[in-house]
Amino acid sequence: MSHVSAFKIHQAVRCLQQGGTVAYPTESIYGLGCDPFNPAAVAHLLALKQRADHKGLILVTANRQQVQTLWPELSSEHLACLERSTLSEPITWLLPDESGHVPPWIKGRHPLVAVRISAHPVVQQLCLVFGGAMVSTSANVSGFHPARTALQVRQQFQTGLDFVLVAALGGARKPSQIRDIRDGTIVRD
Repeated sequence: MSHVSAFKIHQAVRCLQQGGTVAYPTESIYGLGCDPFNPAAVAHLLALKQRADHKGLILVTANRQQVQTLWPELSSEHLACLERSTLSEPITWLLPDESGHVPPWIKGRHPLVAVRISAHPVVQQLCLVFGGAMVSTSANVSGFHPARTALQVRQQFQTGLDFVLVAALGGARKPSQIRDIRDGTIVRD
């Protein structure tokens, strides 16, 4: 795994804080991220991807504490499930948002919210320095293959992307599996 300097992490975080869109490596592909609580940033990200807003977006965090900020009622068993995600087998969990902490532009038309505690050190650093969850969606224009390199990111997003954080992917063969936290049902394998 390549090292990313603290300076680059801080540049990316400053971009997120200013409402920008950042590309970064995840466990399997490059992701696009923004501040999930900034509706203009989310709208810009969706426009970049040419993605319908009703589809919803994934939130990624660095650790259980960041999840508990949005889901204080989540049981320790469910938090342990979220922590099982690895670099080689990432898992995104669908959580109910009974307390309404997650904005509707993240959920789309869905009652559940997709959340992953990332095992990728770059994603963890981004979330820790940013101070919480950020949007994580595949770095691709809808209908195209997700980018697996910084060059592919730049080829698909020649304009409109604010920052590309270059580092190695985590080694997973495919994007995260998605499961429902309530019963473990696999929604996407």
